[in-house]
Amino acid sequence: MDINEQIRATLANHSIVLFMKGTPEFPMCGFSSRAAKALSEAGAEYHAVNVLADSQVRAALPHFANWPTFPQLFIQGELIGGCDIIEDLNAAGELARMASDVAGVAH
Repeated sequence: MDINEQIRATLANHSIVLFMKGTPEFPMCGFSSRAAKALSEAGAEYHAVNVLADSQVRAALPHFANWPTFPQLFIQGELIGGCDIIEDLNAAGELARMASDVAGVAH
């Protein structure tokens, strides 16, 4: 399976995916920490992928998503954006709504 297929499989298997530096418990950059915190505040259940632990994903994802930086949030396979967008959606209450909309969706 090539790396793009691996990314697609991850997105197909999880409704909400955060590609981040580190883990939600031990984020390795401030932006990833803020994104994980916003998702937690919104009550989102999500799958986190540590791009520092997988150099192929770290190299391929910016091209795959056409988004140059990490973190990257995907909901139902669609790129939502990075840290600032995640925080803005959370502040507006939209992130919680989006998370609840997919909470019952099985992948």
